[in-house]
Amino acid sequence: MISLLMIGSLFALTGLRQFFVYPLDNSSANMIWFIVQVLPLLAVLPGLLRLKPRAFFFTALVSTLYFVHGVLLMVDPLDRMMGFFEAGFAVALLSLSTYAVKWGKVGSE
Repeated sequence: MISLLMIGSLFALTGLRQFFVYPLDNSSANMIWFIVQVLPLLAVLPGLLRLKPRAFFFTALVSTLYFVHGVLLMVDPLDRMMGFFEAGFAVALLSLSTYAVKWGKVGSE
């Protein structure tokens, strides 16, 4: 359940950054770029809802993409807070997914 909350947080943070903080000039290009950015999260979501261990493993891998992006945002003083939150949500998602896979807290395939 908390993994879904972290995915929602990353989704909302990406939408906030894409549509309100740094929007592109063209609205259709803005929407396409947003979909490209959240596609990894949307790809693992059905498996998470079915509690598949493989989906939790892939979620851990996907969360590293958002962690790296958050760290890159932290380098710029203007984006430091946004990067801090993105990296924090990504680390929480990585930890929760790893815990779920390692200790067998999810259903078997």
